[in-house]
Amino acid sequence: MPELKFFTNPMSRGRTVRWMLEEVGIPYETKILEYGEDMQSADYKAINPMAKVPAIIHNGKIVTEANAICAYLADAFPQACLAPLITERDQYYRWILFAAGPVEASISNTSMGFELKEEQKRMSGYGDFERVCKVLKMAVAKTAYVCGEDFTAADVCLGSQIGFGLQFGILPSDPILEAYRDRIYDRPAHVRAREIDDAIIGQSSKD
Repeated sequence: MPELKFFTNPMSRGRTVRWMLEEVGIPYETKILEYGEDMQSADYKAINPMAKVPAIIHNGKIVTEANAICAYLADAFPQACLAPLITERDQYYRWILFAAGPVEASISNTSMGFELKEEQKRMSGYGDFERVCKVLKMAVAKTAYVCGEDFTAADVCLGSQIGFGLQFGILPSDPILEAYRDRIYDRPAHVRAREIDDAIIGQSSKD
């Protein structure tokens, strides 16, 4: 039996964690939860009181929040080499948390049509959308990956946000962002993860 159980929906941030699990390369059990009754059940709220996916249970430990799960998996399975040495994690932590905070907030607000007033920008945590876009380009312009020449969990986290933003036209088309997206999306683990989740979506549409 797999030692890790993965709670997800193929149309959720669980796609980020699926990618990370495929990068790690360990066996895992998947539990698909539907929006609504499944996620609102008492059993699942005992795992994640936010009643959302993704979540994992690994050796009895519960981890929620996509980026936290990715960081946890990188540490729990060091043989996958998805985290820098502990003494070299300055950029690693920076970009994992930047993806979870400013990038996600700015993309979500922009996609829903929320426009910050000038006096609100200092309180927003990300300033404004244009500033976030400039920092994203800076992050991926100079090296193959956000922490240098080695792919890490930070690329899974940041790359997922960039890919989502480009796919739905929230992030403006840009050759630097698109080249980075293509580079990491071509990884075999991402291809496998995408095929798994897309197949689940396809099957659901037939049911």
